[in-house]
Amino acid sequence: MKVEALDHVNIITDRLEETAQWYAAILGLARRDGPPPLTPQTAQWMHDADGRAIVHINSADCARTYDREVQPGALTGALHHVALKMTGYEEMKARLDAAGADYQENLVAAINLRQIFTADPNNVLLELNFFAG
Repeated sequence: MKVEALDHVNIITDRLEETAQWYAAILGLARRDGPPPLTPQTAQWMHDADGRAIVHINSADCARTYDREVQPGALTGALHHVALKMTGYEEMKARLDAAGADYQENLVAAINLRQIFTADPNNVLLELNFFAG
């Protein structure tokens, strides 16, 4: 057994449209409807360039197999952040600047890693990692 990769992150929101637009505009993910029985009004899945659903966005009233109380926009409890391996550091900074988004930059020189930390519309902290190749 081994973990091969992070499959996806699920965000429960009361701001479905805004959240989907943010992930499309800022991260360049393609928006698609979730599969049935999910509906376009309750679920949008954000796909990378290879067609992988990286972020699942569900409305607060979307049916869930494993249901639990969720408070959209509140701190994410034990989940501190979601890290995404990225390319296009300067383009990402330009997108965030154009959107007026708050972000922090960090350099981990020992492993040649530049990072950008920013939050989505639901206060989910993202760590965007750009490794020098």
